[in-house]
Amino acid sequence: MTQVSGQSRGQSRGQLRGQLHDRLRSLWPPRTLFMRLSLIFVAGLLAAQTLSFWLTMTERNEATMHVMVGYIGQEVTSSVALLDRLTPAERVEWLPKLARRSYRFVLGPGTSGMPPDAKLSQQIGATIAKDVGARYNVTANSVPGGSEHLEVHLTLSDGTPLTIDMHPMHGIPLSPWLPLVLAAQLALLAGCAWVAVRLATRPLERLARAADTLGPDLAPAALPEDGPEEVARASKAFNSMQARIGIYMRERLQILAAISHDLQTPITRMRLRADLLDDETERARLQKDLKEMELLVREGVAYARTLHGADEKPCRVDPDALLESIVSDYADAGDPVSLTGRVGATVTTRPQALRRILGNLIDNALKYSGGDAVTVAVNVDATRAQRLSIAVLDRGPGIPHDQLDAVFQPFYRVETSRNRETGGTGLGLAIAKQLAQSMSATLTLRNREGGGLEARLTL
Repeated sequence: MTQVSGQSRGQSRGQLRGQLHDRLRSLWPPRTLFMRLSLIFVAGLLAAQTLSFWLTMTERNEATMHVMVGYIGQEVTSSVALLDRLTPAERVEWLPKLARRSYRFVLGPGTSGMPPDAKLSQQIGATIAKDVGARYNVTANSVPGGSEHLEVHLTLSDGTPLTIDMHPMHGIPLSPWLPLVLAAQLALLAGCAWVAVRLATRPLERLARAADTLGPDLAPAALPEDGPEEVARASKAFNSMQARIGIYMRERLQILAAISHDLQTPITRMRLRADLLDDETERARLQKDLKEMELLVREGVAYARTLHGADEKPCRVDPDALLESIVSDYADAGDPVSLTGRVGATVTTRPQALRRILGNLIDNALKYSGGDAVTVAVNVDATRAQRLSIAVLDRGPGIPHDQLDAVFQPFYRVETSRNRETGGTGLGLAIAKQLAQSMSATLTLRNREGGGLEARLTL
């Protein structure tokens, strides 16, 4: 029992580490150009600010040390000259008056020790010895301890020993408002960098959004051709490209429409002639071929229209009522189609396009499910309230994994399950895909566990 519990805890820790590692990998490196440029600018500003602060403080401390050493030499020289002229009783009274923040005078030999090894102590000792003069027999030594401690010894004219007890100060205290000013300066520069990066990447966002909206309807809003010269040139080129693509697509639709119209007449004449044939077998074969030709023409025109765009405008609909109507139509026709789940709210969509997509998916599922039941499942994402998923589930043979994307291509059929005997032109899924894109929706296929296919439409 203990061994099993230990293994479970080890597996849990391993899963947590794996989840944490995956989350960190999703955050770094940043995925957007805006975040990458912002981090580069902020990191550069932070490094430049740190280096500037370090150089400023270093130069400030060196200059302060130079001034302080000279000041101490002059002050100590004046104080020593004063004490040398006072009587012993007066010297005791003057010692507190001559004390400073970093040193004080003591009548006595002080503490002996080794010569100072710190750079600042050496400079102070040498300056005092130079300014006071050789007549006072000046010597300096460091005092053992945690911080830098220096004693300068000298002898007054009457033979009285005098010790200058010093605690050298490295630099002057930092003003409490200086870090706040530097932080405010860094925040201001970071804000300016953020605005600059935002202005530079916003045209790219508009271009990407326009490219995403360039769907089958081919009626996106034109990009504004203003701003910097490079941005205006790119916007103008993109608008021109959109216009050329629209012209090409309209020409293709006109060609397909003309072909389909012109084919209707000979097909009709051939059907009339087929009805006059005496051989029933040949008449049935010819009528079957003509029916397939009409189906191909009709589906080809429908696919071309989905490529060109849909005239249907989005509107508020009750998806539950729409789905129930679709499923009821199949149930009335004797098809084993059921509905599970509810939306419980209205949505804004293109109802006829949605009906056509679901009809194609259900027809496809019924055709290859071998008579098994087909389920239409509705799921509302609770974490993102504006996402609605409608799945068509069957227990047919499924589709090979490497062909799940290929079946959305026009006239593509999986050889093992789709042929002329089962009907179909290879355009049903292609039309559904194009209509889904025109609705800003996604249509995906995946094989189900235990066999079958799931076609999921996400609005």
